Amino acid sequence: MALSSTINKISLNIADMDRHYYQNHELIVAQHPSETDFRFMVRLVAFMVNASESLSFTKGIDSDDEPDLWQKSLTDEIELWIDLGQPDEKRIRKACGRAKKVIIYTYHQRKSKVWWQQQQQKYQRFSNLSVFHINAEGLDSMAQRSMQLQCNIQDGELYLNDDNSNFTITFDKLK
Repeated sequence: MALSSTINKISLNIADMDRHYYQNHELIVAQHPSETDFRFMVRLVAFMVNASESLSFTKGIDSDDEPDLWQKSLTDEIELWIDLGQPDEKRIRKACGRAKKVIIYTYHQRKSKVWWQQQQQKYQRFSNLSVFHINAEGLDSMAQRSMQLQCNIQDGELYLNDDNSNFTITFDKLK
């Protein structure tokens, strides 16, 4: 018997002082059975940092042709492609060819450090690619099926809280 995805309902209030973006989002996001709570929360963080009315979650783990998040124009062009983890060069080349802007967020310090040292030279040629490492240890403790989150972004740092906990999330720009 196959496991089904967990459906999460998130009420998210974003105040992004860096981009002057202030919005409430009511999200229904599926968590794949193989996706850890930490990766799920990192996906939410990627949404928060890039939030817009047209940014949406995709099939992600279930699809090789789609990123974790994307933003499309009204003419169905991919304006923003967001992937998590350490994608291979073939996937990055495909993403950079299809989207105006591509962002990769890594989230495991040791794994991403080794991956970046191996891939850094290859990825320098992509002018529309940005790579960041998310420092968010312990964030998985916030994961619940129903969440009410407050997100404040200022000076490149993300402050995330719910009724029980507060986190400061920082980003290291790799490219």
